[in-house]
Amino acid sequence: MRAIRCKEYGEPESLVLEDIPAPEPGPGEVLVDVHAASVNYPDALMVANRYQIPTPPPFTPGSDFAGVVRARGSGVERPALGDRVYGTVFGGAFAEQVVASARALEVFPDGVDFASASAFPTVYGTAYDAVRTTAAVERGQTLVVLGAAGGVGSAAVQVGKVLGARVIACASSAAKLAVAAALGADELVDYGGGGLKQRLKELVPAGADAVLDPVGGPLAEEALRATGYGGRFVVVGFASGEIPRIPLNLVLLKGVIVKGHEFRSFVQNEAEAVARNRVEMREHLAAGRLRPYIGNRFSLEEAPAALAAVLRRRALGKVVVEVRAAP
Repeated sequence: MRAIRCKEYGEPESLVLEDIPAPEPGPGEVLVDVHAASVNYPDALMVANRYQIPTPPPFTPGSDFAGVVRARGSGVERPALGDRVYGTVFGGAFAEQVVASARALEVFPDGVDFASASAFPTVYGTAYDAVRTTAAVERGQTLVVLGAAGGVGSAAVQVGKVLGARVIACASSAAKLAVAAALGADELVDYGGGGLKQRLKELVPAGADAVLDPVGGPLAEEALRATGYGGRFVVVGFASGEIPRIPLNLVLLKGVIVKGHEFRSFVQNEAEAVARNRVEMREHLAAGRLRPYIGNRFSLEEAPAALAAVLRRRALGKVVVEVRAAP
C-alpha cells in the first residue's frame, strides 16, 4: 500500500510517499481502507518532533480518518465488514489502509461524505467537550471563540450555536471571519489590527460568559479581560506559538474560572461526560447540525503540503487528504 512516511524529523516537505506492507488487524482491531484523512496541528508537530509524545522515525503520520472496514481481528463483532467508519489513531492515517481498535471507530450515516467524516473526530470532540462540559455553556449565554476559522475554532462556533449560545467569532482577517459567519456566528471581530478587548467590550458590556482560546499569545489576556464576573476562560492550545502569562490579579478581581482542556486527558479522566457528548455529537452529525467546514483538499501525494498549510496557519476550517484507497 502507499503511505506518507516520516524518515527523519523535520519540516512537512521532508515527508516521502512510499510503498510499504499493508498492516494486519490483531485481536480487537479492524483494518480500514482509508478514503480520507484530515490534518490536525499535532500531526505536523509529530513530524517535527515537537509533540509532547515523541514517535521515533520511520513512521506514518496522520490521526483522523474515514473509510470502509476491510477486515477484522479476532473478537470483533462491530463494526461489520463494509461499514463506513471514522476514527482516530496515534499515527498511521496518511496511508491507503490503517489498523485501529474497534472501540475507536464509529459508523457514520450515508448522508455524510468521507471527507467530512474524517474531519470530525478530534476537532469536534475537542470543541464539543470544551464548550459543552469544560466551559459549561448554556442556552442564552455568550461564547467568545478565538481563532474561529481554524479547526477547533470553527467547530466551536457550530457547537456553540447548537447549544443555543450567542457566539462571537474572533479571527485575524475578513476571509477567516467569512468562514465563521457561514457557520452561524452571531457577531464577528477582526483582531488582525488589534483592539480585541475594546471590540468585545462594545459587544458584551457586562462581559462574556465563556471564552474558548485555541490561539494563546497576547490575545489571551485581552479576551480574559472581556469576561464577565464568574466567566469561564478555557484554554485549548497555543496555535500562535506563544504561551501567554495571565495576570492573576484579573482572575482574582473578576472571579474568572480559568480551565485547561486537552483532548486526550479529558477522554481519559471524564468517561461519563465523553460518553454523553459522543452520543449527542453523532445525533447532531446525522441531522446535519454539525458539519465540518473543509477549506482545502489534497491528494495523498500532496499530504506534505496539507501538513504545511496547517502548521503555518494558512488553512481555513479543516484540511483533508483524499486518500482514495486502492481496491
